[in-house]
Amino acid sequence: MNTNSTTSSLGSNNSEYLRDKVIAFLSDAKAEDVVQINLLGKSSVADFMIIATGRSQRQVKSISQRIREMFKSNGVREISVEGEQNSDWILVDVGDLVIHLFRPEVREFYNLEKMWSAEMPSDDLSQIENDGS
Repeated sequence: MNTNSTTSSLGSNNSEYLRDKVIAFLSDAKAEDVVQINLLGKSSVADFMIIATGRSQRQVKSISQRIREMFKSNGVREISVEGEQNSDWILVDVGDLVIHLFRPEVREFYNLEKMWSAEMPSDDLSQIENDGS
């Protein structure tokens, strides 16, 4: 779990609270193919990742701007946004929650769901490598 102060004012379930708010918002904003990925135990970068598609650069940018406004109104102090200039792939990072907003062809190319949904290798792999030395 990310321990910075980004979402700390929201209480102990802040990442779940924000995740649920974002998912509801994305539905209202007509984002397509919304996927949430639990990163607990897979990464120390965040607790949850949300991936969604917008039909155009304009929609992707609008969704990003509105998500940022929603976070601010919910007390989130630190919001990092990357990619808004081109609006093909926008990353919104609030610490425990990371949101990727894509245009359809860009999302298909990078296929983040496949990479992050894969099972983590077990400790057996490292055991085999150590035994083979």
